[in-house]
Amino acid sequence: IRSLRSFLRGWAKHLSGVYKIEKDRLLSLIQNLDVKAESTILMPAELQVKTEAEKRLKELLREEELKWALRAKVRKVVQGDANTQFFHLIANGKHKKKRIFQLEQDEGTIVGQDNLKTYITEYYRQLFGPPEDNCVSL
Repeated sequence: IRSLRSFLRGWAKHLSGVYKIEKDRLLSLIQNLDVKAESTILMPAELQVKTEAEKRLKELLREEELKWALRAKVRKVVQGDANTQFFHLIANGKHKKKRIFQLEQDEGTIVGQDNLKTYITEYYRQLFGPPEDNCVSL
């Protein structure tokens, strides 16, 4: 089993090199055709080559994305198994990043959700002033 694992690692490493060479070749081909298209009209065969190169490049990029997802141990998401825990962890992580836990002010540190809501509400009331009377009626 060890020799099989080492073989697969070596094969994957070789395959990554092949992907990189192919990706670089496709990018170069597309760039050269774009440069040529700026000065002249591309022939139908050249347009087809460019379209096929772009399609193959998208396939390579998708394969690379899947490879990195697998490498990052996200197999459950790729295979479609019970991945609710994964998504809950991601959602909670984003929620924690967006949440304000405390504010540092000249008066000191404001902590606690109720204190933060009160402070922020009063700050914007002072900033914008009292609401103006509106004469519009429906």
